[in-house]
Amino acid sequence: MYLRSVHAEKHLPTLRQLIRDFPLGVITTAIPYTTGPFIQSSHIPFLLDVEDESSETELGTLRGHLARANPQSKAMIEAVSKKQDGSNDAEQAAPFNDFLAEEVLVLFTSPVHHYVTPKFYTETKPTTGKVVPTWNYAAVQAYGRAKIYFDPRSEETGTFLTQQISDLSQHAEMSIMGYTGSATDTSRPSPWQVADSPDKYIGLLKKAIIGIEIEIDRLEGKFKMSQEMGAGDRAGVARGFQGLGTETAEGVAKLVKERGDLKKGSD
Repeated sequence: MYLRSVHAEKHLPTLRQLIRDFPLGVITTAIPYTTGPFIQSSHIPFLLDVEDESSETELGTLRGHLARANPQSKAMIEAVSKKQDGSNDAEQAAPFNDFLAEEVLVLFTSPVHHYVTPKFYTETKPTTGKVVPTWNYAAVQAYGRAKIYFDPRSEETGTFLTQQISDLSQHAEMSIMGYTGSATDTSRPSPWQVADSPDKYIGLLKKAIIGIEIEIDRLEGKFKMSQEMGAGDRAGVARGFQGLGTETAEGVAKLVKERGDLKKGSD
């Protein structure tokens, strides 16, 4: 990720919050694959596990799952299987859940992004005209080693996938949908649970997916929200977006103000 210091976000709780608020990540791999492309990407929702939420150094672990029929899944399974070909352990003659040798990348992007017209730069445009269009956005990139849970006969795979789909459903139902009701609190809808579906049906679906667990070793964040501009231009950008009257534009205006305040606080 190209990071100018003015746009870089290094506060881990902020990066973790963006991932949890917008968990649909794009996982990208660069793996030699005999019957498909070298570089592949898939959009899948992720969970972020952190042992200590107050930690300023812990990067955490991402959990997700992909369709077994996905060519990217097949490339990862093939890569892990080839990595194990040299094993001398007879008990491991068949491929088993393991880490990819290659690094993987997962990109998370906030839906609050927008084109910025030079007309919003009310301080610089009238005086020098030295302004150009740009795009405001916020994103997090996570890099790390990925363990692939692909052996359907393995108890480890079954345990991982059961936990994964249950936790992901709970996060989406409660945190994203706001379904936090219960038998004792009917003021809100109660969340859908995996247990609401027949066990046999869930068992069949689990055979059609593989799990992926990524130990993050590098986490980079970028909030490009006009911080590079002067105070007058930032104010013009915020007013300009507010004047558009859309939900996305209002969200960008809010972030422009927040990031501007952070910049002033660090000056």
